[in-house]
Amino acid sequence: MNFPAAATSLRPTHLTTPTMKPIHRLCAAFAAATLLPLAQAQTPNSSLVPPAGSTAGAQHFDPQGKPPSTFTIQLRNGEKAKLPLADKRDFDEAKKGFIAEPPYTKIMNDRGGVAWDMGSYAFLLGGQDFDSVHPSLQRQAILNMAYGLYEVVPGRIYQVRGFDLANMTLVKGDTGWIIFDPLTAAETARAALKFANDKLGARPVVAVVYSHSHVDHFGGVRGVVDEADVRSGKVKIIAPEHFLQEAIAENVYSGNAMSRRTQYSYAVLLPRDPFGHVDQSIGKNVAHGNTGLIAPNVTITKDFETLTIDGVVMEFQNTPDTEAPVEMNTWFPQFKAFWGAENITGTIHNIYTPRGAPVRNALNWSKQINVALYRYGQQAEVMFASHSWPRWGNARIQEVLRAQRDTYANLNNQTLHYANLGVTINEIQNVYELPKSLQQQWPAHSYHGSEMHNSRGVINRFLGYWDGNPTNIAPLSPQDSAPLYVEMMGGSDKIIAKGKELVAQGKYREATEILNKLVLAQPKNQPAKNVLADAFEQLGYQKESPTLRNIYLQGAFELRNGLPGGRAPSSTGPDVIRAMSTEQWLDFLGISMDPRKAEGIHFTINLITPDNGEKYLVELSNATLTNIQGYIAARPDLTITVNRSDLDQVMMGAQSFDDLIKAGKAKFDGNRAPFDQLRALMVPFTPDFEILPGTAPRKPDTAPKPFEMTELMDDYD
Repeated sequence: MNFPAAATSLRPTHLTTPTMKPIHRLCAAFAAATLLPLAQAQTPNSSLVPPAGSTAGAQHFDPQGKPPSTFTIQLRNGEKAKLPLADKRDFDEAKKGFIAEPPYTKIMNDRGGVAWDMGSYAFLLGGQDFDSVHPSLQRQAILNMAYGLYEVVPGRIYQVRGFDLANMTLVKGDTGWIIFDPLTAAETARAALKFANDKLGARPVVAVVYSHSHVDHFGGVRGVVDEADVRSGKVKIIAPEHFLQEAIAENVYSGNAMSRRTQYSYAVLLPRDPFGHVDQSIGKNVAHGNTGLIAPNVTITKDFETLTIDGVVMEFQNTPDTEAPVEMNTWFPQFKAFWGAENITGTIHNIYTPRGAPVRNALNWSKQINVALYRYGQQAEVMFASHSWPRWGNARIQEVLRAQRDTYANLNNQTLHYANLGVTINEIQNVYELPKSLQQQWPAHSYHGSEMHNSRGVINRFLGYWDGNPTNIAPLSPQDSAPLYVEMMGGSDKIIAKGKELVAQGKYREATEILNKLVLAQPKNQPAKNVLADAFEQLGYQKESPTLRNIYLQGAFELRNGLPGGRAPSSTGPDVIRAMSTEQWLDFLGISMDPRKAEGIHFTINLITPDNGEKYLVELSNATLTNIQGYIAARPDLTITVNRSDLDQVMMGAQSFDDLIKAGKAKFDGNRAPFDQLRALMVPFTPDFEILPGTAPRKPDTAPKPFEMTELMDDYD
């Protein structure tokens, strides 16, 4: 497979010196960072200087940022003393099977920009112990610096790691490759496949497996296969039942809000340095390129289902309602190899996902791991996944499976135990604690998740957001309640003074409690925002979970500088829009419609798409847009007839209905006024709304194009 012209500009900038193998540098960096005596750790003043080789992301390093405080350094040293740092097996496993790294660290996207830049994290391999990074997180960040081609099962299974948020896995069949999870973007997937072919010998791709419905596991499919080969059946694309529905639904209905919140949970716009973004726990970051989606032509519907593709026998274990709404593990009996998808990786995952998603089922997740433990784990000799690194040896595999099984079960059971004793969603994060036996096992550490926000997620799943206090069932909006608190606390000067006092004492959470009230009441009070930013920043430096770190540091940045100049990445594109059902698109129009402007308007529209035989009755009544498939109104106000294949162009914003009418590809029968009314009711969503007050002015309403949705939002985790 050849690179397109844009991708040939991959730059030969090595992570560090080319004389040392990258995996050896990784281990050396870990040894230097974790074995450095605490007394020799850097001072706060030296923390102000970003290390050589650090490169910023979309935003420059914040000159107003503060170094780690004495309290943060003390907390870090105390946490470091409690970690099981003598257990270095993860580093042995991360380097095992290393074949080669590419001579470049940047992969360019087809628009001429940078799709991926592993070199921007080179500062992690310098052997420095960073006071601004939790020691456990720094360890995880170094582990995720593995970059290149690795052998998992000799001569049969390989992985390309460090080319995207996820790993690409290549299974060698009789004639070609079976690819598991083709990354986020076509550019990074194309580069990964080319690198594997260059090192192992070129082979055609005969099948692709989508392990689950998150975009970093399917978005790069067009970089490895041609859709015509899938349509003809030459290439199989295998996915769990309901894959298409779930790949779309989670990203669409609240997609704009999710994209904005992703700026916090992934910190995609912050610098990549010890004071900003250092890791994403399941990988370094998210690729910025062309995402696609080719519909599966093989669907796994049973709990356990066996297929033989190109001589490779695979038993798929369907695990719905775990890390994703639909997901599946895979067992390779010929190789005694178990693929854990994203259910078993190098971190305890999110139960509640701060970027926004339905709360996950921790108990079911634990049960599905238990099934894997007893169905496959008794005989497996290697376990690998779509993130992190493999584990070898049956005893080691069972150890990891049990640790993660027990962690998810404990999170569910212990949280509900306390809930049944009266602990509420607003208290559980300060009560729940992982058992000490699990704290001493690296696979039980919550990097992508955190015990604080996951425990709240469990209560939210079972009991909802209300804590039982009548005051909180329908509370005032924070902007309305905050002025009351500010007045009662004696005004802004007293609050700022007290906030500074608390920050000086290292009581950062207490400081945020009162300063947040002041900032809500007085969003233009920059001195208050600066002190709140100081508290957020130290909390970020202290967190083991990069999700929490990113949230705090992004909040500090916006308080000091306003909204970022860039946008959260969109990791879906035309393929995902085409894959939407007509019903999903109509549902999204109902979400996009401004109900305040719809009062008193009533109409019915029949939408007929002859090429796929669908028909929908769309009705606006009571300021609400609804639709029902399979029905049409006997006397509609308007009937729209258009082939679904042409409707795709409207949905993507490539053409308008008027364009289709002029081309004879769409027909309006009846009164056109309802169409124009609906168009006028649509509100565009852009992921740049305020999260913290006083960071940007509210935008006035503007009118979007009719019946169009040109972007869907992110779904990384």
